Amino acid sequence: MGIKERSAERRKKIVAHRAANFADAEKWDLEFWQNRSPEDRLSALVAIHEDVAKVERARRAARRRPKKKR
Repeated sequence: MGIKERSAERRKKIVAHRAANFADAEKWDLEFWQNRSPEDRLSALVAIHEDVAKVERARRAARRRPKKKR
């Protein structure tokens, strides 16, 4: 299964939590990731790295474009 298929499956199972404060958010986040399989955690890390790389490429491309004159 590729990243696109995993992403589509993940979107079907999105879990949300409204935290009362930062401590609550941190506790929930820790429990959430501890309940995930090593494969799920690795997949999420890979997806984050790919997203960061896309943002960096877009920033570099934007810097190379000539600025528009008004």
